Amino acid sequence: MNLIVELYTKLLNLIPLEPVKIVTNILIPTLAVIVVILFNVFILIWWERRLIAFIQVRLGPNRLGPAGLIQTFADALKVMLKEHIIPKNVNIILFALAPIVMFAPGLIVYTFIPMGQGFIVSDLKVGIFIILAIASLTTLGILMAGWASNNKYSLIGGMRVVAQAISYEIPLLLSMVGIILLTGSMSTVDIVEKQNIWNIITQPLAFLIFFICALAEVNRIPFDLPEAESELVSGFNTEYSGFMFASFFLAEYVNTFTLGALGATLFLGGWRFPLDFLLGDVGIQLTAQLGFLWFYIKAMFFFSMVIWVRGTLPRVRMDQLMGFAWKYLIPLVLLNIFVTGTVAAWFQGFFKV
Repeated sequence: MNLIVELYTKLLNLIPLEPVKIVTNILIPTLAVIVVILFNVFILIWWERRLIAFIQVRLGPNRLGPAGLIQTFADALKVMLKEHIIPKNVNIILFALAPIVMFAPGLIVYTFIPMGQGFIVSDLKVGIFIILAIASLTTLGILMAGWASNNKYSLIGGMRVVAQAISYEIPLLLSMVGIILLTGSMSTVDIVEKQNIWNIITQPLAFLIFFICALAEVNRIPFDLPEAESELVSGFNTEYSGFMFASFFLAEYVNTFTLGALGATLFLGGWRFPLDFLLGDVGIQLTAQLGFLWFYIKAMFFFSMVIWVRGTLPRVRMDQLMGFAWKYLIPLVLLNIFVTGTVAAWFQGFFKV
């Protein structure tokens, strides 16, 4: 990873004009991240289908290509070739913008997530705050799709996602407060660098709450009420077809992996090799040269847990969904903040006379 960063820096220094250099330094890493994430979506779709098949004791896609690897590309081509239908009396502007509004934030967030040592587009001191602010825009995209479709099922799905997002974004945000207290920074890079001991060990309750809220934020089973097919046909995306439906489908995987990447950064040490500080020079080299690999494995572990839950649990009712957030998660996360703050203050000598 360091070799790639050094090579990129040397090539960037060959550009004589400073304004051009600044623009290039923003565009190239951003485009590289977008290409990697979009290609990764095909891997995620294949991995979910294979892992769900394993959980349910069946085969899954295994004919087209080695272990069915090309099946996802074939399915993507099929969806792209399907007829694009726009129903009558829809709000055509919002109807067309909704997939973009849902899809774009999941890509922009990676600008502030470090995927290796020095491998980040923009390291802001308020990185966590910016990530949450941008990620919350996906809710607006789903609401736009439900309202603009001129379909009562779609509208109900859109309203459900708003209620769900409001309920679960609060404990999701508060689950990170304990980490910020221990780290003393909202920078994602600082959080990773200070995780000699992973935060999943020091903040296990916060990780559990973060994971549950992440499932709700990306509308994954058992919290997929906005598109519950047994109640709402397909919910907010009922009236979408062809490329626009594929955009919603891709956005779901991008957003799910985004939360997995954020979870790896906050709780699993990000790009760092486990206990690298105990291995001396070997640990430093493992982290520096293979940082992206460790980051990707951790994010895939988080994504695999999401799939495991999908293959195991049934969908909950709407009243159960809302009550669980307000009655249990918020009190628990406030308790975690209180305990973490007390312990942090104790070790910093705040209570000493």
